[in-house]
Amino acid sequence: MWNSLPVMAHADFVHLRVHSAYSLSEGAIHVKDLVKLCQDASMPAVAVTDTNNIFGALEFSGAAAKAGVQPIIGCQLRVIESDDDPGGTMVFLAKNDEGYRNLLKLLSHAYLKAEDAHDPCVPLAVLQEQSSGLIALSGGPGGPIGRLLIEGQNDAATALVQTMKSAFGDRLYMEIQRHGLGSEEQTEDAFLDLAYNLDIPLVATNEVFFATRDMHEAHDALICIAEGAYLSQGDRRQLTPEHYLKSATEMRALFDDLPEAIDNTLVIAQRCAYMVEPIDPILPPYDCGEGRTEEDELKAQSAAGLEERLSAHVFDGDMDDAAKDKA
Repeated sequence: MWNSLPVMAHADFVHLRVHSAYSLSEGAIHVKDLVKLCQDASMPAVAVTDTNNIFGALEFSGAAAKAGVQPIIGCQLRVIESDDDPGGTMVFLAKNDEGYRNLLKLLSHAYLKAEDAHDPCVPLAVLQEQSSGLIALSGGPGGPIGRLLIEGQNDAATALVQTMKSAFGDRLYMEIQRHGLGSEEQTEDAFLDLAYNLDIPLVATNEVFFATRDMHEAHDALICIAEGAYLSQGDRRQLTPEHYLKSATEMRALFDDLPEAIDNTLVIAQRCAYMVEPIDPILPPYDCGEGRTEEDELKAQSAAGLEERLSAHVFDGDMDDAAKDKA
């Protein structure tokens, strides 16, 4: 996919954690608008990683490919170690067709096997079984590793990183975020230590929910509507004005001390080579009997059904054929 893009100068950063409007009542960027923004910014690729779904994968793939932007198909899912573990969210990107199919399996498990379908999650054991073909981003401070670090469970965090690395190998990236949140400052040094000590590459992400900084206030109202909360409430979910689609220049400046984390966004984009393409519906054949096609069968059943309804609702017992024709 990467090699099929037109040869042109492109931006040196790729967004790998973007919520589109398909992140229901959470994301505020329509897929086509996202593609246009990336096209205007000369970004060679972009990932859509909606929460708990890939509803927009087909629309996104088509729109991005048409615009010369490489689509990266992904999803944000909550990962738990046990039933009583709150876990944390991670991002999974489809590297190839196998990865896309494993992503479908993870989503199916999250909704069909979780205790609460309104709060889907994936057990770590299931993730280990379905990790092939997927690139995993650790999740930043909101991920399962970040949660353990915030709770002071450093040994448990190290063990979890090792487990993740055994499942994903070199497809696991330590995610670093800088939206100005206290939890990010609290965990960044520990993330860096884990990454360097366990030989895990870094990647910089900006979790995008809206297109420009000036959309923050409107998006804040959207979050309130989704959660049935008021803007005046202090104990509600709030994002920062930094959760917008930053330019490559802004991201380079933000991570000027960790250039490899920016460079790896391009490496990940090069590793992903999958897009969803439209296919004709695959319907099972209908047994119509000897010498009759499906078209013949449809006509016969339609005629029989019409005759039955006419007899029940239009014709009466005293009508002859001429009267029936007039009816």
